Amino acid sequence: MAKRDIPLERVRNFGIMAHIDGGKTTTSERILYYSGKNYKIGEVHDGAATMDFMVQEQERGITIQSAATCVTWGQYRLSLIDTPGHVDFTAEVERSLRVLDGAVALYCAVGGVQPQSEQVWRQSEKYKVPKIAFVNKMDRVGANFYNVMDQMRTQLHANPVPMVIPIGAAETFEGVIDLISMKALYYDMKSLGKTVIEKEIPEEYKIKAEEYHQKMVESAAEQDDALMEKFFAGEELTTDEIKKAIRKGCLARKITPAFCGSAFKDKGVQQLLDGVCDYLPSPLDAGPAVSQDNPNEIRPVSDDAPFCGLAFKIMSDKNMGKITFVRVYSGIMKLGAEMLDSTINQEQRISRLFRMHANKHEPLEEARTGDIVACVGLTQTRTGDTLCDPEHPITLESIDFPAPVISVAVKPKSRGDNEKLGVALHALAMEDPTFVVSFDKETSETIIAGMGELYLEVIVDRLKREFNVDCDVGAPQVAYRETVTTKVENEYKHVKQSGGRGQYAHVCLRVEPQEPGKGFEFVNEVKGGVIPTEYIPAVEKGVKKALEAGPLGGFPVVDVKVTVYFGSYHEVDSNEFAFIECARQCFKQAFLKAKPQLLEPMMDVEVAVPESYMGAANGSINQRRGRVEGMEDRAGVKLIKATVPLGEMFGYSNAIRTVTQGRGTFTMIFKQYEAVPKAIAEQVIAKRIKEGKVRPSAD
Repeated sequence: MAKRDIPLERVRNFGIMAHIDGGKTTTSERILYYSGKNYKIGEVHDGAATMDFMVQEQERGITIQSAATCVTWGQYRLSLIDTPGHVDFTAEVERSLRVLDGAVALYCAVGGVQPQSEQVWRQSEKYKVPKIAFVNKMDRVGANFYNVMDQMRTQLHANPVPMVIPIGAAETFEGVIDLISMKALYYDMKSLGKTVIEKEIPEEYKIKAEEYHQKMVESAAEQDDALMEKFFAGEELTTDEIKKAIRKGCLARKITPAFCGSAFKDKGVQQLLDGVCDYLPSPLDAGPAVSQDNPNEIRPVSDDAPFCGLAFKIMSDKNMGKITFVRVYSGIMKLGAEMLDSTINQEQRISRLFRMHANKHEPLEEARTGDIVACVGLTQTRTGDTLCDPEHPITLESIDFPAPVISVAVKPKSRGDNEKLGVALHALAMEDPTFVVSFDKETSETIIAGMGELYLEVIVDRLKREFNVDCDVGAPQVAYRETVTTKVENEYKHVKQSGGRGQYAHVCLRVEPQEPGKGFEFVNEVKGGVIPTEYIPAVEKGVKKALEAGPLGGFPVVDVKVTVYFGSYHEVDSNEFAFIECARQCFKQAFLKAKPQLLEPMMDVEVAVPESYMGAANGSINQRRGRVEGMEDRAGVKLIKATVPLGEMFGYSNAIRTVTQGRGTFTMIFKQYEAVPKAIAEQVIAKRIKEGKVRPSAD
């Protein structure tokens, strides 16, 4: 077997995650430049950023799709994924964190820990991803590195350990002090920061530098008993000892090494890269891949092990068709090889294999353990599917995605484009599991659903530009849900005689509420064969069919437990279809008896306004059925934190600008589903009945 060009212990797979406008893509551009991958710096504000290659990204100045690249830094190979910051594109963050070994949590030195910062931190903790922090935009007015450290402690419950501290802030920000070498680092602007100038620490920073050096050494000592003894004995810890201990704490997610700088002003990014190499995990540290079906079945992190990988992202390319991104966890993935998609139990062949650099491709003959690559030929594979050696099948844990919270109806402007629209929507749905397409039979409308207004705007724009389908778009609709609040039992008989063989089914169901977020559970308690075993799946199928459109407003039913406990059958007239229909009707009746409730998505909203407009901003939240949860001062503005129904937030950007004379901004992320007030629920249901999307419950 050919030798690896770079040992696994010197491979780093990491992503950059942050709130929108934190400077992720700008930081990525500096990484590409300093590593020699790019020979000039592309700027977001010019629409020239390498990693934001979509037209929509360049026009809007935001990251929409996660973009992957691979660079070399010293003796290390770094695979970097730049993820979106906007909450509407949170699925891109979710799928990236599932396959990355480590992450850079990036914060604005002025805005600090913002709502989406908290969201991505929680996502990374779910997958147990070690992190280092980078406080960006130290050149901005109001920048405060130490405030961000405090916010990380209080809001994220993290333990940040500064590895550098800033020299100055805002217009006086000049460089950083390296707390390990205890040297001041300045950046040559003629070389755009490539040349780092090392000097003695300025006199006015010596006391602070010593203070934070001691804090860092103490944090390092806490990670190792032997070092702790040495520390308490008053002995000096070596540089190597400090780095190894900090790395140990980072891998265990007990500490978060923290750096700072200004990517836009070409300061601090090189130390961040050193931090990625020094402290974030290699694939070896991340550990073996584990089967979701059997925790004892693993794949060692080795080229010699049987191949397995996870398809974590799908992208449509007008020239190559469907591109599948794969993280290789073990073994070698070879061009032209047959591989098993164990999730769907289907063998497929790789026709093209390459390493991505944003939207450019580097052809490969093989991909090895720890690689993140893209391939063509996996036509049936979906996001979250496991790929493996057909002789050694394994299925890894998939990726959980949030359900969409908003929908619109789309209709092609040209009648002849109906087929093109169907093909385009199928391709886009393959790319993103949070994008859901359905057809409303009652109104003959195509409904698209996603994570937010901006998300759906981008989808419609892509339909026009990439697929040449121009659409009329309906008004945004909230993705309501339905549930029950009490336990009931119901009996239903389905009997039809129309000459010849009839239909007979008899079912007794118990319907009861589940904890929020627990979903649907089906239980079979039938005894004595009163319903033959072969018909029980049909009962479950009928119930699931009923869950798709609840009796209240035709919205999906969630968080219910359904138990079939009794019934009967006919030896001649009973069949699968009869039990499906019987269970569907039985559940519908039971649901309406069980004090049903309409649920609506609630959003965590954060409004930033000058103090003089705080009253007006509070009023704008109260008008929208919002609950103000708290207020705080940050970087010269008042932050109002509130919980507001999504249905009340349409058009809020214009409203907050109007009441604050253009000086107010807001962000929001999904929080949870809550019961809709009775009067509002009645309005929503009446509207659905009027639109023909549900029949009155008296039916």
